[in-house]
Amino acid sequence: MCVTLIGGMDRLKKDYIAAAKDRGHDLRWISRNERNFVDKIGNPDALIVFTNKVSHEAKRKAVQVARTRNIPLRMIHSCGVSSLRECLE
Repeated sequence: MCVTLIGGMDRLKKDYIAAAKDRGHDLRWISRNERNFVDKIGNPDALIVFTNKVSHEAKRKAVQVARTRNIPLRMIHSCGVSSLRECLE
């Protein structure tokens, strides 16, 4: 299963990827609203947004992409690795 994570802390990138891999998921991580943001989301099986570490604009775009492409969306306020683990279960 491919999951796209939006938001989070740059220093935890390796931990996010390792936590997803431990649960059998491939993780694509986007730290912030970047150029070609919508294209970078791709077409994952699920979309997770850490709302406390991402701009309102990036959150709005993520919600719009999830709705138009019919992708399950999970929005979480905290950005810790344990929050990601709980979400992936």
